[in-house]
Amino acid sequence: MKSPATGIKRLFYATLFSARGLKALWQGEAAFRQEVALVLLLTPVIIWVNVSPAERALLVISLLVILITEMLNSAIEAVVDRIGDDYHPLSGKAKDIGSAAVLFSLIGAALTWGIILWPHQ
Repeated sequence: MKSPATGIKRLFYATLFSARGLKALWQGEAAFRQEVALVLLLTPVIIWVNVSPAERALLVISLLVILITEMLNSAIEAVVDRIGDDYHPLSGKAKDIGSAAVLFSLIGAALTWGIILWPHQ
């Protein structure tokens, strides 16, 4: 059901729903916790490395894309699991595609980091 709230009240509720989603991710998704650890590990490198502001932004964005993709993958998995536990080829396909999206986000981040940081050795 769509919320009838508007304006600041809608923003308040949207923030609460987002916090609830983040809590569910943290508690129920080991992959998300691992990716957050990766982001926390690499963030000091972004601050320390001598690159242009645009390159620094790309490094940050590449890490955020990993987290965002994992969030969407987890949402897909939750919806598929809500439908039922019995196997269906389309359920498997949806989960596999979501997993592939996470893989591509990780590859994209690795390429971004490699391209930007390789010349700075």
